[in-house]
Amino acid sequence: MTGTPSPACHRRGRRRTLIAGGLAGAVALAWGLGGDPGAARRARSDPGAVGLLRAAADAARRVPYEGRRFLTTWNRGRSATSNVAAVHTPGDGVRYTSPAGAEGYLPDASAGDATGFTKRTLDLLTRNYTVVRKPDAAILGRRACVVEARRQDGTIAGRFWLDAETGLMLHRELIDATGHPVITSGFTEISFAVPAAGAAPRPGRTRGSAVDAPAVTEAPGAAGAEAESPTSANAAPNSSATSILEVPLDARALDGLKRRGWPVPDRLPGHLTLFDARREAGGAVHLSYSDGLASVSVFVQRGDLQSGAMSGWTKVARRGRTVFCRESLRRWAVTAAGGYVYTVLTDAPQSTAEAVAFDLPRDPDPFWTRLARGARRLASAADPFK
Repeated sequence: MTGTPSPACHRRGRRRTLIAGGLAGAVALAWGLGGDPGAARRARSDPGAVGLLRAAADAARRVPYEGRRFLTTWNRGRSATSNVAAVHTPGDGVRYTSPAGAEGYLPDASAGDATGFTKRTLDLLTRNYTVVRKPDAAILGRRACVVEARRQDGTIAGRFWLDAETGLMLHRELIDATGHPVITSGFTEISFAVPAAGAAPRPGRTRGSAVDAPAVTEAPGAAGAEAESPTSANAAPNSSATSILEVPLDARALDGLKRRGWPVPDRLPGHLTLFDARREAGGAVHLSYSDGLASVSVFVQRGDLQSGAMSGWTKVARRGRTVFCRESLRRWAVTAAGGYVYTVLTDAPQSTAEAVAFDLPRDPDPFWTRLARGARRLASAADPFK
């Protein structure tokens, strides 16, 4: 059901306004979600629409609720779905319980991640897509403000339903270039009553979907093992899968890792941009990339990949590189080079996980190759006309 935008939506949009820019290079994910920053120069985003998305991230931290969340992903005509019960108490966090009774926890400081947007990813969204308002609609029996993210050609890449009363994101879809959804997430039922004491499950050890993490610190599990994760349905398409035991890395720390030889790409195929980096207790580095809609996590750790531990994974060899892949609710791709093991995790179709894995840094250049390259750079600096 559609109608005209409600006054509440207009007011919230005006309070949370962010002017869109357009400075990045073209973005085009292999699976067709990508936008084009050229569009932002020709079709400016609606500040009110962007403000609604910003307000949704704030509402995820301040609005109490109880309900059931879901995450559905599609790939090659097949779908997988995870469901959890969710309880949010402002000042505490979000507690999750899976149908099997497993529990999870998202701290309140990170509750906004459940919308799929942080300040950084919202900046990427407005840089790579045109964000516009659409007529209001009804969902879960509530009036919702509807916002769309569009590509340069005008096709829809993402659609969001935001509760007109509270600002909370109730439902979202990411759509490929053919018009088919590839990721949907949101609530199947919700109540905005303040949760009763003891209603939430005990704090779990996880934040985001860390319980889903692959062979970064331990051997990969069997295919489909993450389906029972209590936080699976919470993870929005471009929220990073992070752990409460991870330590954020600032620009100086990242630069230090690069100087010590750690592979930390600033961009991945499709111009996915690094927006967050963390160090795990076991020493692995967790890198999070997004174009504002799609998200990819890359876990990097020292070591060699033991192919014998990859039983049940699909082996793909191309361009002198071997990648082990697995599909279920999420897509995995694991590869190794230069003394490092890379694990790619994404909600996007498998083609994205594979494209990223095959593009990750390979074995370091031999010493004499790097020396020759450095000499050429010095010569060019000495003679600016070369």
